[in-house]
Amino acid sequence: MKKSTLLLLAGLLSASAQAAVGGYPVVLVHGFQPDNLASRPTGSQVSNNGAEYWAEYWRDRADVRIDWPSQERVAGKIASDYVWPKLQQMAQNGTCASGCIFVSHSTGDLVTRYIIDNQALWLQNAGLQPLNIVASFDFAGAGGGVELADLAVNVAGGSGLIDGALRLALSLWLGEIPTPATVGVLNDLRVNTARQLAPFPDSRVPRLRFVGAGSDFLGATGAFLPGEDDGVVASHSSCGASVVASFNSCSRSVAFDGKLASVSGPSGFMPYHYPMLMSEGYSHSKVIANRAEDEITAANSGADYLNGERLQFNTYDENRGWWIFSSRYRVVRNSNNTSMSALVYQAAN
Repeated sequence: MKKSTLLLLAGLLSASAQAAVGGYPVVLVHGFQPDNLASRPTGSQVSNNGAEYWAEYWRDRADVRIDWPSQERVAGKIASDYVWPKLQQMAQNGTCASGCIFVSHSTGDLVTRYIIDNQALWLQNAGLQPLNIVASFDFAGAGGGVELADLAVNVAGGSGLIDGALRLALSLWLGEIPTPATVGVLNDLRVNTARQLAPFPDSRVPRLRFVGAGSDFLGATGAFLPGEDDGVVASHSSCGASVVASFNSCSRSVAFDGKLASVSGPSGFMPYHYPMLMSEGYSHSKVIANRAEDEITAANSGADYLNGERLQFNTYDENRGWWIFSSRYRVVRNSNNTSMSALVYQAAN
């Protein structure tokens, strides 16, 4: 075999090894892209947008992307025109034959839940083998809905009052106020609607949650979101809580900043949803970036995949402060210089 052929083969094998997480192929499902509402991308532009969405960290560590346009609905064209062709291709290629891991961000959490609930039946009906999804890593998940989407849809339909603060919040998030014809997936992101979309999947695929409580908008959107939020999604949604409420953490004993204390956290979670990493300094967009923003703590330091393998993070507890005024904090090791996405990737490998 020629040297050039050997080098090419070695490069392909290296790229393949890098793409896998713990030996499992990675499938990316991106989130809501506000500019789609007006630009209404189709064809190659949808794919280009998807590639750009994940460019900073996950794109080159993945095997498959499911790209979709935000001007459509989850159970409509997103499922039929964008999700279904990819599922068929993956089944035919045996991508998940030995297991695969989905990685979602934001509204991708909701799209992934719809996939997990339906893929086995769809593929079996088409004479194909269902995907063996062993886990889903959900960053800043919006599967519990987004209060800002309720407000945006109401304003677009003329049934909501808009003052200066709300106009600023929506413009920071969306870029412009949508019209009734351009709300698209915002309809699915309304809190009640999101929570009714595939709420009790037959599949037991673990949904492992990675959550921030920072903001890219200097807190301008926080006034419209209950409890702690990441600038777009409230913690009841990103943590995967079973009820909508004003929560200050994904845990009842660990705060977003790692302080070990009694805090307002969910007492129950949506089926198979397990909050893991949290950080006060990561915003909605920064959780999938490649930069350390703040120390990271753990609501749970470990969780099992569907096949019994385990994702485990290395944490330590330390006292901070002086004498009787000190408090105990839980920290994920190396989180002061490693991004949240990189910590997840490293732990999974």
